[in-house]
Amino acid sequence: MTKRNESTTMRIPVLDLSYEMKDLKPQILNAIEDVLDQGAFIMGPKVKEFERNVAEYLGVRYAVTLNSGTDALVIALLAAGIGEGDEVITTPFTFFASAEAISRIGATPVFVDIDPHTYNINPQLLGSAITSRTKAIIPVHLFGQSADMDPLLAVAAQHNLIVVEDVAQAFGGEYKGRKVGTIGDIGCFSFFPSKNLGAYGDGGLLVTNDQELAEKSAMLRTHGSKKKYYNELIGFNSRLDEIQAAILGVKLPHIDPWNEGRREAAARYRELLGDVEGIILPEEVSYSRHVYHQYTLRVLNGRRDELQAKLEENGISSMVYYPVPVHKLPVYESINASMSVAETLSFEVLSLPIWPQIEASTQQYIAGKIKEALQ
Repeated sequence: MTKRNESTTMRIPVLDLSYEMKDLKPQILNAIEDVLDQGAFIMGPKVKEFERNVAEYLGVRYAVTLNSGTDALVIALLAAGIGEGDEVITTPFTFFASAEAISRIGATPVFVDIDPHTYNINPQLLGSAITSRTKAIIPVHLFGQSADMDPLLAVAAQHNLIVVEDVAQAFGGEYKGRKVGTIGDIGCFSFFPSKNLGAYGDGGLLVTNDQELAEKSAMLRTHGSKKKYYNELIGFNSRLDEIQAAILGVKLPHIDPWNEGRREAAARYRELLGDVEGIILPEEVSYSRHVYHQYTLRVLNGRRDELQAKLEENGISSMVYYPVPVHKLPVYESINASMSVAETLSFEVLSLPIWPQIEASTQQYIAGKIKEALQ
């Protein structure tokens, strides 16, 4: 809900969860109370119920809840047999965890530049990045829009590569009518509180249609064991706790209307900002049902930081995702790679406030201030 401070200046956050809490607080408190009454706090009935329901929603055979989206990526790669000496292709324009997971298991991230229209990995560039050591591709469905999966899957099939979808920002999004995360071999989701479907703490999910991958992932999340105290693998402690599962169980039935609310907000932004010079609005490509985790525009002519500062002066929060492409971060500077599109976008992208219930009047105010700033 839009807030005003003592000087009556409007204060608009990038994300406002107060609407969601206002609508669902009684149900969420009841769900948490159920957990307290049952006294099962780890791997209890709420976790099992959520796994069944989320698998049904996504249209996938197996769902394995985890501690975070990052753990989902790490466990997915390990379950697929990827490790030391292997190479995994991914995008340089994403949150660090997409590449970090690759490095964490001893493999090497190989970056492929992005499509300037979707901000997702460019499948036409994949072939030149494949070597004899390449074992997998991690496409990221950035900001809620699906990567172009068919040409990516064709390359993967040609070279016998595993495809692990990073769906941290696109829960409920679709590619040609199929839920993203169910198209490759494994899908990895984050339930960080700011996501379209968010917990009130950390949480993650791995989904697959492959029984062997599912069983191995479930073992890895519980110290590498199927049966307690009979450990078969070196694993992790990466379980979604029962309270977070209960909260997500309350929220899951609302994800489609929430995503539709985000799409409606994006349509309003397009209408309000369509005639503004000096910016490029996010595109929704024909194969994708974008769910707008972020509404990210490009600000041209070197004016991104200027616009962000002027919006802040008027009480409008905004975010830069991402100011430094992953291949340019200190931890990967030795790669010495050039990704011209990702590098250009890092100086141009700006994400505006968006959430399912954002009022038209709030968006009108934001659009008005953008027009003033860029005149």
